Amino acid sequence: MDAVVRGKIVADSGDAQRPTRDEAEDAVRTLLAWAGDDPKREGLLDTPKRVVDAYEEWFSGYQENPHDYLSRTFEDVQGYDDIVMLRDIDVESHCEHHMAPFLGKACVAYMPTDRVVGISKLARAVEIFSKRLQTQETMTAQIAEAINDALKPKGVAVLIDAKHQCMTTRGVHHPDVATITTMFSGVFKTEQELRERFLRLAGK
Repeated sequence: MDAVVRGKIVADSGDAQRPTRDEAEDAVRTLLAWAGDDPKREGLLDTPKRVVDAYEEWFSGYQENPHDYLSRTFEDVQGYDDIVMLRDIDVESHCEHHMAPFLGKACVAYMPTDRVVGISKLARAVEIFSKRLQTQETMTAQIAEAINDALKPKGVAVLIDAKHQCMTTRGVHHPDVATITTMFSGVFKTEQELRERFLRLAGK
């Protein structure tokens, strides 16, 4: 099994080595043939390379640690003691069940104590977690946990609103169904008024 170390997935020593790029491209050729096409026809000759290139981008989150970004904090908050919130962060991820995309928006907020983090680092943390295979529920919890661990704030709130292609292009074929997941900790969990304020700011 793989282990998660401070937000980054690391292979255990007993696990098989990561396949080579050539092996990954061969796997794409196998899938093309299984689907019923000819991997050697002109239009598909470069497809394995393009698919592997796309996978490197789509799943780049395995190679990065969100804590590396969230640990770059600032202690001079000039007495600021209210919500810090980012809204409408693009989420481009893939579900672990079908490897199908799910696309949407994330809203993240925290109530600072004695330090804050650059707002771009919050967005970057969302992006890193989204560039991995998981469920939307897991990703929501991981983002909240990472912010909690790095900033030790009074509370964290995360909301993700996304549409899953495994529901729109296969299976039940419901293109307009959106999935909303939330995670609250600290004051966002204990104070209903603050939680409702976050949801209003998020447009929910």
